[in-house]
Amino acid sequence: MTRMRITDGRPGSTPLPDLDMSTSLAGAELPSPVLTASGCAAAGRELDQFFDVTEIGAVVTKSIMLRPRAGRPTPRMAETPSGMLNSIGLQGPGIDAFLERDLAWLRRRGARAVVSIAGGTVDEYTKLAQRLRHVDGVTAVEVNISCPNVEDRGQVFACDRNAAATVVAAVRRATAPGVPVLAKLSPDVTDIVSIAESVVDAGADGLSMINTLLGMVVDTDTMRPALAGVTGGLSGPAIRPVAVRAVWQVHAALPEVPILGMGGIRTGLDALEFVLAGASAVSVGTVVFHDPAAPLRVAHELQRALGERGFGRFADAVGYAHRPLPPVAEPAAPDHQEAPVEEEA
Repeated sequence: MTRMRITDGRPGSTPLPDLDMSTSLAGAELPSPVLTASGCAAAGRELDQFFDVTEIGAVVTKSIMLRPRAGRPTPRMAETPSGMLNSIGLQGPGIDAFLERDLAWLRRRGARAVVSIAGGTVDEYTKLAQRLRHVDGVTAVEVNISCPNVEDRGQVFACDRNAAATVVAAVRRATAPGVPVLAKLSPDVTDIVSIAESVVDAGADGLSMINTLLGMVVDTDTMRPALAGVTGGLSGPAIRPVAVRAVWQVHAALPEVPILGMGGIRTGLDALEFVLAGASAVSVGTVVFHDPAAPLRVAHELQRALGERGFGRFADAVGYAHRPLPPVAEPAAPDHQEAPVEEEA
């Protein structure tokens, strides 16, 4: 049991409530339910100067591909109301450099690592999983089949249940036994429950929900698309209601499947929404661009919010909003009849 009795760092703050904040994410035992989100902090090294990355549940790495990738042309970021668009295009150093530099650093640092992988073909995903199979320090593998900011929309495997299942099945076969495989789903589908069911049937141990939404901004001064790649992935608070809805629907259909929830989480109460809807853990992403210590802050705020609501364990809050409503009491029958009103003659 992991019990955290620490303050949240605010001047004059009281100790956090004494409750068990540990969680199990598809078999991965984590001391905290708050993780980083893929793509927002590389492999965690940048954030470690602002807070101890070993104190959160895990660092979810930026999606890594088989070979180095330059990404999409600039400009590739644009602010939107309550969010931002990114069109990075899975830029990265490739698996060899990642293993030598980033995963090695996380292992030395003592941080738990959820390694996100992405590919253009099933074979690329398979080779990535095989490379990770033979290294230490991998807490889980997140299969990014849903990135919207790539040039080839055909790479968005998560938009087709058969394609999504094929990728996940290949990764599950190639991944070391005992290392959970999480399928990262896209909200840009008609029926996300159907996609979730297909990847779980294919061997996914859990789900990451949701990836960014496909969006676009037109610059009204230049009267051209603001992003060089035209479209990008929308993240930030604007997408939180969509993400909470998706988590709710999938948890209702597949209550035994662990969910790593994400999408616009800025505060502990935002995180609590996901947990009550059915998430076993949450990832904090876009907010770190202006508050690099946000993952640990959100963890503390979530702990405080749970204590204020009477929870003794984090696990007891997972899916709590799905509990049956109490029966509505029938109105009591009158214990006497009213005397009839006599009509005037």
